[in-house]
This record gives sequence, structure tokens and C-alpha cells, in this order.
Amino acid sequence: QVDLVESGGGSVQPGGSLRLSCAASGNARRLYCMAWFRQAPGKERERVASIERDGSTTYADSVEARFTIFRASNTHYLQMNSLRPEDSAMYYCAAGLYDCYTGATYGMDYWGKGTLVTVSS
Repeated sequence: QVDLVESGGGSVQPGGSLRLSCAASGNARRLYCMAWFRQAPGKERERVASIERDGSTTYADSVEARFTIFRASNTHYLQMNSLRPEDSAMYYCAAGLYDCYTGATYGMDYWGKGTLVTVSS
């Protein structure tokens, strides 16, 4: 069992920055993939960024060059720069045991409860 706990959400003006954190506990060393998803009201949950055990990363086109995912030990982070109002959403930390795509829920095996990000002037 793996538990994921997010932190770092909040309100920021357009153009600002936030850093989200996700602390993994339990059998975290077994995890192959760590990722961030987001879901805005009335929209589908979408994958924002993921990082694999070897350090390779992928990003959604909408956040490329603005967001950076990185990990340190059992915590992974999402650095969000140049934030836009359309980035407002609930952000979820997720983890995959074997890869980034075959877990039961949106391709992932474990989920945090989410942290809210609001970008508004």
C-alpha cells in the first residue's frame, strides 16, 4: 500500500508561480512512475506531467516549458511558472507501480486527495 499526500496549492495571480509537493509513504520505493493530474469543474481529468524511475519526463502540451516535474527520494514536485487562469483546477498526485499507463485509474495505481490551485486576478 502507498499513501500520497499533496501540499502547496493556493491562490496566485496570472503570471505567478506555485510549487506542489507529493509525499509518498508505505511501499514507495516500489513505485515506477510519479505523476500529476488536474481536473477543472466540468472537465475531464487530464495528465499534466509524469516522471519515471530513470528520470525521464513527459508533459501535456498545455504546460510544456512552464511546468517542471522532479523528484527527490519519496517526494515529487511540480514547479508551476507563468500560471494562467486556465491552469486553475484540483491537482492530484498519482503513482504507478510498473509504468505510467496501465494502472486501474487513468493509468495509475495510487492517488492523493488533491490540492486546489486557483489562478485569478
